[in-house]
Amino acid sequence: MALNLFKRVDSVKGLFAVESISLIYNALTTIMVLILWPRMDHPGTMLLERAGIVVITFALIYLYHKYPCKLSAFIRMAVQMAFLAYWYPDTFEFNRLFPNLDNFFASAEQFLFRCQPSVEFSELCPSMWFSEPFNLGYFAYYPMIAIVTIYYFLFRFEWFEKVSFVLVTSFFIYYLIYILVPVAGPQFYFPAIGMDNVMAQHFPAIGDYFNHNDILLPGPGFDHGFFYNLVEASQEVGERPTAAFPSSHVGISTIIMIMAYRVNKKLCCFLAPFYVLLCCATVYIQAHYLIDVIAGWVSAVCIYIAATWMYKRWFASVVFQLVAR
Repeated sequence: MALNLFKRVDSVKGLFAVESISLIYNALTTIMVLILWPRMDHPGTMLLERAGIVVITFALIYLYHKYPCKLSAFIRMAVQMAFLAYWYPDTFEFNRLFPNLDNFFASAEQFLFRCQPSVEFSELCPSMWFSEPFNLGYFAYYPMIAIVTIYYFLFRFEWFEKVSFVLVTSFFIYYLIYILVPVAGPQFYFPAIGMDNVMAQHFPAIGDYFNHNDILLPGPGFDHGFFYNLVEASQEVGERPTAAFPSSHVGISTIIMIMAYRVNKKLCCFLAPFYVLLCCATVYIQAHYLIDVIAGWVSAVCIYIAATWMYKRWFASVVFQLVAR
């Protein structure tokens, strides 16, 4: 199929669905910044960054109306997805102010499984033959998202706005949960309390410890592996003691697999091994408790249904006519 990115399309007035939900999330978190202003680390900068995102959004809308084509439509929606890289660490600026809840989750993990699966898993499988495949799966998270969304853009363009909306909305729902439920995960919590406490099955509350500390436990496995080093480097740059429950890696990748299955079963089969490795890796590298993974699977289905309903209820009545002339 020949793809003409510059082929003119019917210009759509107003906001795309994904831009609308992004501006709503922007407004909600802006209100939170104003409410929590005295306790926040750099609220002024956060407000300026939010204003910058709004300016960029409307600048791209202007660009699209001046040059209405498939490429300019893609850029508008892709930029909103790219902003997720900003919104994720932004959750930490809120939940760092509240008492950490890892002690409850680690205790629940111990009660349910009679051990800490993240510790047991990595100790049972420490070699490169386990470490590298699991880290490959974990690193495949963003490529999986890119592959499926670009596939929709290239081959199911009429569904691209819906897919973008559902994906970004799903992320925002997870981010709101992370703001309200401050759980850092084993790779942050265990260094904070010490492995002696973990082995003794003692999981003390640490209050707002992560408001001033962000020590990250190095991942287990073969520490000179290629994918191990890629994951470690990416975590050093973008990871924060936040977003453990439920696992958005598991939740979003599950939603991506649903999207892939709906459009091309061969694509779904191709991604399936990476998906399985990713789900295992979240516990193996100690980024999540096992209950985070289970909650990721359950929440993915619920959030996918909710986000799809939101799109049909609020935006499907607005004609989206990105049809090439």
